[in-house]
Amino acid sequence: MKLKPIVTGGVVVLVGGLGIYALLKSHGAAASSADEEEAPPTVVSVQTGALQRMTLHQYVTGFGTVMPAPATAGAPAADAPLAAPTAGVVASLNVVEGQHVAQGDLLLTLNSGSTTADYAVAEVERQKKLYAQHNTSLKNLQDAETQLALLRVTAPLAGTVTRVNVKPGAAVDLTTVVAEIMDLDRLVVAAAIPETAAAALKVGEAVQVLTPPPVTATLTSVSPTVDPGDGTVLARAALPPGCGLRPGQFVSLRIVTGVAAGCLAAPEASVVTDIDGHSVLALVNGDRAVQTPVQTGYREDGWVQVSAPGLKAGDAVVTVGAYGLPDKTQVKIEAPPAAESPAAGAGATPAP
Repeated sequence: MKLKPIVTGGVVVLVGGLGIYALLKSHGAAASSADEEEAPPTVVSVQTGALQRMTLHQYVTGFGTVMPAPATAGAPAADAPLAAPTAGVVASLNVVEGQHVAQGDLLLTLNSGSTTADYAVAEVERQKKLYAQHNTSLKNLQDAETQLALLRVTAPLAGTVTRVNVKPGAAVDLTTVVAEIMDLDRLVVAAAIPETAAAALKVGEAVQVLTPPPVTATLTSVSPTVDPGDGTVLARAALPPGCGLRPGQFVSLRIVTGVAAGCLAAPEASVVTDIDGHSVLALVNGDRAVQTPVQTGYREDGWVQVSAPGLKAGDAVVTVGAYGLPDKTQVKIEAPPAAESPAAGAGATPAP
């Protein structure tokens, strides 16, 4: 067998195969290029909101307990636990829990081991008559009045009887708290605020007590000391009279520490972070979403304070679909359900 014709035939077949492969590859590349040119652009369905002029607030939040106001330089404490002035037995009760009393009203009387309340009243009246007739001394009258005072418990302030701890016939001594009176128009909410947040607090700032309905109080004191046990600072806010809150009630609150009036605000869902860690908005320009870097500020009730050159109230921004949206993506705007539309909350208010 001759080797040369065989080799020559193999070479011819190989060259022919390579030519066919090159032709098919060229045809495939051309077809792929044509497909890419004919492929429609990507359109992303999104929902949008609009920038607004609003008043936003900065808050320090916390939890507190409603309690009577403590004593101050201008007023006594708003509650008074009343102890028995002497050892004895309860002779009569003149009040019930929930009753309003005036300062000086008689709450209860006692009988002691040496005398009774009735006898002490009669003795004071007798000494007054004798003194008027110059038949007794001022000391005797004062002694009789002192004896009577030891057998009577009176209200040291106007308020509501919140507790009665004894009944007629009950034995009491100097350590027995027989009743408690509270001025329910002078209540405060006391809150333990973390030390780092307490530095922003100032007396006189508004405090929003987040009860239904909300109650606005006024910050009256911020302790200069820190509780070493939990690193908090005690703050108190005076509640308005007739606020409807009860002593002992546990409430959440927020203290207004800053106000941005008439600032430009964006729906919170529209402000996202890009791969470089910057805050951006997807600003709708025609049918495109343009990534726009912004500076952010206060956040409140689903709104964020934003600023950037060229932004104005009414500008449309992507809310649903904003995260990870490439710059200048073509978008199709869908209307959000009415219940999901951003709206100003109780704190954030649209600017006029």
